[in-house]
Amino acid sequence: MKKILLVTALLAGAVLPALAQQQLTVVNFGGANANAQKKAFYEPLEKSGVKVVAVEYNGEQAKIKAMVETKKVTWDVVEVESPDVARGCDEGLFEKLDYSKIGAKSDFLPAAVSDCGIGIFVWSTVMAYDGDKLKTAPTTWADFWDTKKIPGKRAMRKGARYNLEFALMADGVKPADVYKVLATKDGADRAFKKLSELKPSIQWWEAGAQPPQFLVAGDVIMATAYNGRIDAANREGKNLKITWTGGIYDLDYWTITKGTPNKDAALKFIAFASTPDAQAEYAKNIAYGPTNKNALAKLDAKTLANLPTAPANAKDALQFNLKFWADQGEELEKRFASWAAQ
Repeated sequence: MKKILLVTALLAGAVLPALAQQQLTVVNFGGANANAQKKAFYEPLEKSGVKVVAVEYNGEQAKIKAMVETKKVTWDVVEVESPDVARGCDEGLFEKLDYSKIGAKSDFLPAAVSDCGIGIFVWSTVMAYDGDKLKTAPTTWADFWDTKKIPGKRAMRKGARYNLEFALMADGVKPADVYKVLATKDGADRAFKKLSELKPSIQWWEAGAQPPQFLVAGDVIMATAYNGRIDAANREGKNLKITWTGGIYDLDYWTITKGTPNKDAALKFIAFASTPDAQAEYAKNIAYGPTNKNALAKLDAKTLANLPTAPANAKDALQFNLKFWADQGEELEKRFASWAAQ
């Protein structure tokens, strides 16, 4: 452990002065996540003389593609969701990462390490409800579907992703078997049939900020939500609760835009943001799990208990299956769009 701390201290020391007088544009998804990044990653760097310009976006790969193709790259480091890491890498939108300048691959969760991206944090799409309005906690996705037992509207993200998995779990499929079932025609039909049962009670959401708002306003009794958004609402005094059973976890990644003139500084930023200290600081500001395994020892029990990576929260969770959605996602999203419009 002492060796790790020493390496971390040396790494942070090496990173910070070297970045002095640089300006770096870092792109994120905004909201509570951006605020946590500011405290954990940007502000420490600004103290060393680097100016971090934070830009918010909504995951538009087309913007990155246009920059790369016209050779007018103004975004240096970009946070991307998991489906876009491999796709963007294949399309030549991101630089290959030099891990000798970031850290030992073995320090990170296996899912965090890829050619063009390194995991920033683990987040989860979960079932949430207002503890002041719903006294009996739902414990399974079958409860989420049971409008007789728990009357009221349910908020769900408008899209096939996550909802088809939740529908199968509500229909009795074990988390470990979900993608095996969903990959078959009968399995996809079964998921849509189960969704149709709940359709009259669904209020759709499209932005991550909406589920906590709907819950607090009493528009819905339960919602699917990003766990960090629920945590952020509770930090503002709300009493929202999470049921972790059958939550779907995934990672967001740092990438470096191909052709950035600030490639070295971008790599140093990523190295700093991937240290155990920086990652632990991030997790203290929002309930997303660190990807650097050495960060966990720096967090107290209360913080750990709220993370998707906590053993109790992860035991019945499902890892988002990137390959499945890369192969079948387009077709399922088209089918969902026409189903939702009916």
